[in-house]
Amino acid sequence: MNIAMLLEMTADTFGDRVAFSSGDQNLTYAGLRIAARKVAEQLAPRSLKTLAISRETSALTPIALFGAAWAGVTYAPLNYRLPAVAQDQLLHRLQPAELVNESWLGEAEQEKEFVDSPENPAVILFTSGTTADPKAALLQHSQLLAYQFNTVEFGSAKEDETNLLAVPPFHIAGVTALLTSTYTGRRVVALPQFDARSWLDLARQEHATHAFLVPTMLARIVSALEESGEEAPSTLQRLSYGGARIPTPVLERALDIFPNTEFVNAYGLTETSSTVTMLNPADHRAAHGASDPILRARLSSAGRPVPGIELRIVLPDGREGAAEEIGEIEVKGDQVSGDYLEAARKNSDWLPTGDTGFIDRDGFLFVEGRGDDTIIRGGENISPGEIENILLAHPVIESAVVVGIADEEWGENIGAMIVTRRGETIIIAELRDWIKSRIGSFKTPTMIVVRDELPLTDTGKVLHRQVRLELEA
Repeated sequence: MNIAMLLEMTADTFGDRVAFSSGDQNLTYAGLRIAARKVAEQLAPRSLKTLAISRETSALTPIALFGAAWAGVTYAPLNYRLPAVAQDQLLHRLQPAELVNESWLGEAEQEKEFVDSPENPAVILFTSGTTADPKAALLQHSQLLAYQFNTVEFGSAKEDETNLLAVPPFHIAGVTALLTSTYTGRRVVALPQFDARSWLDLARQEHATHAFLVPTMLARIVSALEESGEEAPSTLQRLSYGGARIPTPVLERALDIFPNTEFVNAYGLTETSSTVTMLNPADHRAAHGASDPILRARLSSAGRPVPGIELRIVLPDGREGAAEEIGEIEVKGDQVSGDYLEAARKNSDWLPTGDTGFIDRDGFLFVEGRGDDTIIRGGENISPGEIENILLAHPVIESAVVVGIADEEWGENIGAMIVTRRGETIIIAELRDWIKSRIGSFKTPTMIVVRDELPLTDTGKVLHRQVRLELEA
């Protein structure tokens, strides 16, 4: 199986439909196939395993995705926001690899059939966990296709449907948005750099019918509409959100301000090839404003499993939890990976998500938080360990701890508590600039406090909960 078959099917059926729009550039499905074949043709003599890309979403994004797949080469979108040295380190881990080049674009010289059964994974995405180094998650063609075949129908989009894509290409939602839109025959319109006003203007200009947003984006759009007093875009039929927990007050305001739009909460991981549970539009409207507290509480749930997915809760003692019992969420299904570039998944059909939560008596999943302290800021996973290592490299810092702190706009923000070496002082603004120059502004703590010592347990472990409570106070 090969994800390139999605493009082949759609180009054969809806070749004249526009597949991707960015600015004044429109690329039809037939044109996308031609360009993908050209990339595959350029890859053939290079003996590469990985085709990487490091840039904002553009027409080159789907061309590189399908072109790599066509040739049986792995596609790896890198976080272009990272400093150059960090990107070089990621590219080095992917060797033999090469960054895609626009000079490869054009029309293929020969009718090259896609590789039916590639040996290489379809996609590699870097995702941060509890260690300092980002993990490279491997997604196979069969796993990405399983999600498509189980959840959407081929060619089901009407000709005027448009998906407004604002999440970056290195996010799993950015990858699956291209695959799902291709399989259904829906046009994608790219917004390379998100801000609320640009999103609203483009949604109206392009008559967007579908969109996916991380909670931070949705919160900013809601605030922009409230401040301006204007109505929400009238063409928007469905708005999906996910990537982090959304504050219930923000969601309720969004439901009020988008009264004619269907809302979907999509919960999933990079390692699960996208969504594993979904709170559907009917569940949203039934819970919004309900007087029954149990029904109303479902507005904060992640919904129920999508077809092909099984869920279970595993308690600390290893037993499977009953309804309402809190433990680690584990998932199973054909779309679930859990393999990484450096390590394969343990011999189990079940993937531990690292999230804690519970399943209610009607099968709704409630995600309580991260069991491994990963910070989810604006829908992107951030490793506290990576930032702590940067802090500890500073010449006057003796110890440091980094935690996620609650934030209505971002879901979580980054807080740090540091202890300086005896007799040393530090200027916070200068420290922030120092951190930013090494790992970028997105991972730079928004709050840094200096203390004489860190709160520790009797065994010398940092009390993360106490740090978090102090920083949120």
